[in-house]
Amino acid sequence: MKKSTLAVERCKTISTIQRMLGGKWKIEILYYIAFRDIHRFGALRRQLGEITESSLTKQLRELEADGFITRHDYREVPPRVEYNLTGLGKSFIFVLEYMKQWGDENLGE
Repeated sequence: MKKSTLAVERCKTISTIQRMLGGKWKIEILYYIAFRDIHRFGALRRQLGEITESSLTKQLRELEADGFITRHDYREVPPRVEYNLTGLGKSFIFVLEYMKQWGDENLGE
């Protein structure tokens, strides 16, 4: 008897979200922008600690390309760049809140 091979249908929505937010730092970056009022590149880098400048730049560019944040370059010396949530990013806040609540309840400290 031949073994039947059934293709497992992937959830396109979840796959897309995972692609958009799958970077090592992206959810944490969104959290700090949304809840800790951290909007500047240097402050984000200090908050994240272990992230390299190039990795933070890459993650921010991807979040911007996917529509979660906007970048505003003030063209000052010294350079000042700030990141803010877009409407899409703001609509994700409740997901971040739920993730934090779930983690606090289920993962402990």
